[in-house]
Amino acid sequence: MKLSSQLMDRILKNIQDVKERVASACKLAGRDPKSVTILGVSKTYGVDSISAAFDAGLDAFGENYIAEAVQKKQALASFNIKWHCIGPIQSNKTRLVAENFDWVHTVDRIKIAQRLSEQRPKYLNPLQVCIQVNVDSAQTKSGVKAEEVLPLAIQIADLPGLQLRGLMAIPDPILDYEASCQVFRRVKCLWDDMRQYGLAVDTLSMGMSLDLEAAIQAGSTIVRVGTAIFGVRDNPLPPIKT
Repeated sequence: MKLSSQLMDRILKNIQDVKERVASACKLAGRDPKSVTILGVSKTYGVDSISAAFDAGLDAFGENYIAEAVQKKQALASFNIKWHCIGPIQSNKTRLVAENFDWVHTVDRIKIAQRLSEQRPKYLNPLQVCIQVNVDSAQTKSGVKAEEVLPLAIQIADLPGLQLRGLMAIPDPILDYEASCQVFRRVKCLWDDMRQYGLAVDTLSMGMSLDLEAAIQAGSTIVRVGTAIFGVRDNPLPPIKT
């Protein structure tokens, strides 16, 4: 795939900047930068941008729109990419997710987990799963309530074809660093409860372009970064809904 040098240079610089932010945040938190994965959020961006980011060292990409992601995966079949579903999953889309993704960050009810388990092809490795928690208790957000996390986690842990990895959260943006840390720490406490129960979880998917430092301070292991890598589109492509 022939890419413009301008696109490659821009995305390479952006990724280097994000890596420096992650390294600085890890140093402040007393953590190894290798303990944090940068997930490139590539929704609405074309395969050329993903290819440039892959060439710059990223191998994990998150997509919100399932049909769009499947088309990108097919176009980039020769690339050794880990595909993460980070958008809401409707019941009629679970087969596409089970067959095409490596990770799912947004499981918030047992029905979806059961369908993913049943529809995961036997020849593929287990689907890596995070439970989405609605840490703000916002009515308009997906995710389970705090008190529902452990019961759902126990159920998911027993399903074949899935491997429960941890929690994901998308709190409302908070400009104050300490206040943001406190919100992310609430998710970390729920994750600690899962581990104390005996569940072998190791993943906290928290933090985006604006708040990744606070998320890392609270213990995030995956930061989901879109704008800081790919930039802001003036006229973003509409998602493929089919």
